[in-house]
Amino acid sequence: MLSLRFAIPTANTLTPPKIKPKPGLVVQTAWNQTDLFPSLPKRNDNKLQAATTDLSVAGDIPAEEVVELPAELSRELMPKHVAVIMDGNGRWARQRGLATSAGHEAGVKALRELVELCCQWGIQVLTVFAFSYENWIRPKVEVDFLMSLFERALKSEVESFSRGGIRISVIGDSTKLPTSLQKLINEVEETTKHNSRLQLIVAVSYSGKYDVVQACRSIAEKAKDGQIQLDDINESLIEQELETNCTEHPYPDLLIRTSGELRVSNFLLWQLAYTELFFAQELWPDFRKDEFVDALSSYQQRQRRYGGRH
Repeated sequence: MLSLRFAIPTANTLTPPKIKPKPGLVVQTAWNQTDLFPSLPKRNDNKLQAATTDLSVAGDIPAEEVVELPAELSRELMPKHVAVIMDGNGRWARQRGLATSAGHEAGVKALRELVELCCQWGIQVLTVFAFSYENWIRPKVEVDFLMSLFERALKSEVESFSRGGIRISVIGDSTKLPTSLQKLINEVEETTKHNSRLQLIVAVSYSGKYDVVQACRSIAEKAKDGQIQLDDINESLIEQELETNCTEHPYPDLLIRTSGELRVSNFLLWQLAYTELFFAQELWPDFRKDEFVDALSSYQQRQRRYGGRH
């Protein structure tokens, strides 16, 4: 586990919950809602139940247009790449007496809203941690549901995302995914590869350690075949072999983690070297526009030094 020890500004430390949740812990290196899902199944401790909600209720992603930013934000200071650890779906469901599946369904809706906001506000890359390599140890019924949910979400959103100019990329160890999902991912990536308004990178069966190891293996194979020499191995070469080589902006400017947890959980370990971190108290399904504004506003007030002085 990565230990995070950074100076914490006193003006941004954790505070007791308020009527309107505000940002959690802000560290250098985020609509209040009632129960929006009355039709979701009640919790069942023995098995997960599929929810009946429509994953695409929001309609098409709006066409590209000039959108007025919230007063707290500056377009010139907007991060190019935002990464999100979407944590807290299960706890969100338990707090409402619902099945875990209901939390994951609600999480999909929160993600869709975030995608729309990124498109409107000029963010170029959004990377989300959807399913970690370590998550394979969860109960099989939950894993199966998550794979099915991911497949349903891709199918229901691909046309809307494509019309909205969104490119979808998936990173992680795809060999462990169901064959039907692997095929769908390939089709979606091919269908959206020329879109340039926003690149949505979904990390599935992913871990930061896995990413570095697979990069090293690729380099070792090339060295074995005589394609590269020992002196050719440097940071730039390793970066070219990481799974984030699918984007022009592989290094997140801002990482957001929800649910009050203060760790990066084996996510983009190499790529986060100089990323600004923002920890929000809200559970992922409750992370909406106001919370995103808080995270971006915090980011825009920071000075990024990259080891130097200003």
